[in-house]
Amino acid sequence: MRLIVAGTPATALPVFDRLSQDHQILAVLTRPPAPQGRSSCLVPSPVAWWAQARGIEVLTPGKLRDPQFVTLIRQMEPDCCPVVAYGGLITQELLDIPRYGWINLHYSLLPAYRGAAPVQRALLDGCVRTGVTVFRLVKALDAGPVFLQREVDVDPGETAGDLLERLSVLGAEAMSEVVKNLGGADQPREQGDQGVSLAPKVTTDQARVTLGQSGEDIVRRVRAMSPDPGAWALLGSDRFKILRAAVADGPQDAAGADTVPGSLWATKKALYCRVGDGWIELIQVVASGKKPMPGADWARGALKPGACLA
Repeated sequence: MRLIVAGTPATALPVFDRLSQDHQILAVLTRPPAPQGRSSCLVPSPVAWWAQARGIEVLTPGKLRDPQFVTLIRQMEPDCCPVVAYGGLITQELLDIPRYGWINLHYSLLPAYRGAAPVQRALLDGCVRTGVTVFRLVKALDAGPVFLQREVDVDPGETAGDLLERLSVLGAEAMSEVVKNLGGADQPREQGDQGVSLAPKVTTDQARVTLGQSGEDIVRRVRAMSPDPGAWALLGSDRFKILRAAVADGPQDAAGADTVPGSLWATKKALYCRVGDGWIELIQVVASGKKPMPGADWARGALKPGACLA
């Protein structure tokens, strides 16, 4: 089958690797290079790098409504356009071009968590089960008819990054199965209106930790926001990110100490933080201007007496 695939982040690569084994990839549609790092140099997307390494044409239109771009897609005559986290709205004019439509992989069990951050929102809500959905794109947000769904349990302690990595592998097989069977007797089913929920993109402000909350609530936020944008609190005037955390009994030598939520306490092997109903262990952290590191390692070199997150 002749495909134009659309995607931007690295999570799309397992899907495109799988599709390239059985089909002809005519081109890759991805977002234009974006500024990264302190230098703000323009860097191609992971999907662009993937395509360039394989000699596949890379399409990075500034506007999908550009008549020249629409004409180019029409001239390529794709049978289908699989999509994984492209990051832009596909216009109706483009949706009408391939004979089997645009087929999207979404990281939730639709109609739950329609939107840009389904994995993060599911973890934030404490979901213990989720999955992937392959569906046909329509004009309405993530509302098209469903071809296939696959479910998985959410592992305890799993971050959004961990879960997304697992779902991308599961989604690769699901997308491959759907594309292989396009044109067959099986038709997608409509989603309906029951169980609809939304998953808008999370903001940096929403990633801030409220240390007076319970340990379970805080750990849930840490898991949902890791690795991006990263749960955070203030240490002095600087942001202090928490990438991994767990509810803990706390340090024995802190028993009876006059601590308030946010108080940091370190032992030789662990870094703890006082929260609303006890303690959590800060397993992996990012101090301002530093790389991710184990909390205990950061504490040995940087923790000051009386330090407190806010």
